[in-house]
Amino acid sequence: MHIPTAFDSGSTDILAAANTPILWICALGVFAVIIVQTLIYVRAVRQAAPAVGMTSDELKTSFRAGAVSAIGPSLAVVLVAVALLTVFGTPAVLVRIGLIGSVSYETAAASIAAGTLEAELGGPTYTQSVYAMAFMAMSLGGAMWMLATLIFTPILKRGDAKLRSVNPAVMTVVPGAAMLAAFFALGFAELPKSGYHVVAFFSSAAVMGACLFLAKQLNLKWLREWALGIAILTALVLTYVAVSSGLFAA
Repeated sequence: MHIPTAFDSGSTDILAAANTPILWICALGVFAVIIVQTLIYVRAVRQAAPAVGMTSDELKTSFRAGAVSAIGPSLAVVLVAVALLTVFGTPAVLVRIGLIGSVSYETAAASIAAGTLEAELGGPTYTQSVYAMAFMAMSLGGAMWMLATLIFTPILKRGDAKLRSVNPAVMTVVPGAAMLAAFFALGFAELPKSGYHVVAFFSSAAVMGACLFLAKQLNLKWLREWALGIAILTALVLTYVAVSSGLFAA
């Protein structure tokens, strides 16, 4: 690890600034907090499970399903994160893109911040001062996400309680409908970008539907748990094949 004794705002040696000890300490601190939070949540779930009638086997199934479902989305983030290591450095990628926010948001925020200094990410004008500006923009944006969560979660919780008091059945429909709407909106927003996005969207939807249908018809619980990961991996493979074959090449 190369650690500079002093920063040079005009230097293009970004990794020298990106790999400073303070950033590594921050990255390790974030991971430590997440590990502690995970242990607290797991313990809370185990304590609350008997009250809602969940058995030990059901708990294990839910944990396993969550872990498997996280593989697919994580792979997409990892692939982009690896490409951005030379732009932001390992500590920044671990903290910002790997844990908080989203790849598209983080890179967009950094690009806009660099643009205010008439620079381009990864370009010849990408100096240490531009890197500091981009990293600060990413960090401030992520902080606002966390503050919004802290502020609005109690408010939404009170709204949830009021809706349940009026009609408990409403809250069995609203969360599912909200999730469907959110994912459909995100998916449809990608379709106009290229034919390859269309391939990824419809192939993943078809595989997901097929997995859920087979899981129900054949009573394969494990397939329902792995459905999301299988759908994402299949879509990635099919899209890669389409790109390699130049299916939509001009």
